[in-house]
Amino acid sequence: MFPADLKYTKDHEWLKPAGDGTATVGITAYAQDALGDVVFVDLPEVGASFTEGEEFGTVESVKTVSELNMPTAGAVLEVNETLGDHPEAVNEDPYGKGWMVKIKLSGELAGLLDAKAYEALVNSESH
Repeated sequence: MFPADLKYTKDHEWLKPAGDGTATVGITAYAQDALGDVVFVDLPEVGASFTEGEEFGTVESVKTVSELNMPTAGAVLEVNETLGDHPEAVNEDPYGKGWMVKIKLSGELAGLLDAKAYEALVNSESH
């Protein structure tokens, strides 16, 4: 149900380590489904640094505005600029075209959930 090569947070962000000290960050299919139609994504500037759990942006849907929290400490290397004109990519392809930022890792990944643990979390929240 959730890609096995990703790490997850309890706040429904995902992180995909690239193996070179960088990682891509986005929100999960569960999160985008709960939000509904995404109409705006506010992302940080390249070069901004964040600590684990710190808010790095927001996602606005027709229902609500939701904070984006950094899965681990890191500095923003790249921002998905296409989300400015096409925020619906978050709904259509949350693990692909809907990615949010690419970061240079400076924190640990040990506290993140694997796909099985994240699926258990989602199942516990939806019942």
